[in-house]
Amino acid sequence: MRNMRIRFAEEKDLNSIVNLCKAHAQYEKSYFNEENKKELLSKYIPDPDSYINCLVAESGTEIIGYATFFKQFSTWDAAYYMYVDCLFLKENARGNGIGKQIMEAIRTASKEEGCTIIQWQTPDFNTKAIKFYSKLGAERKNKERFFWKA
Repeated sequence: MRNMRIRFAEEKDLNSIVNLCKAHAQYEKSYFNEENKKELLSKYIPDPDSYINCLVAESGTEIIGYATFFKQFSTWDAAYYMYVDCLFLKENARGNGIGKQIMEAIRTASKEEGCTIIQWQTPDFNTKAIKFYSKLGAERKNKERFFWKA
């Protein structure tokens, strides 16, 4: 990819991030409500006081991918870890090492925050992502994720 770089998101990236979120939800066969999403995300990205981190992959002037991550606590480990909520690349950006660059940037940020573990999840049907994460050397745990409205 020409002039590709990984950087923290800026306010000007929010429209692209919302579009990528929509594509990500479709890819994972999920529903995505676009209503007010830019305004809602602007409360957290790129607010320096927010605990949400967002990286974008930029090729030229086009945002081709994003990742969001934040610090959480594990009682079992008695330590903080970094949780990757989303990692998504446009289809034409996959297979070029960009995902690995994003994960390495998350690893660097995790170390800076004192986190020695990074956790994330992907649907069991996303075999390409599972293969990618396995190639990184990541270990798997089988769990079901539940959602309960407050």
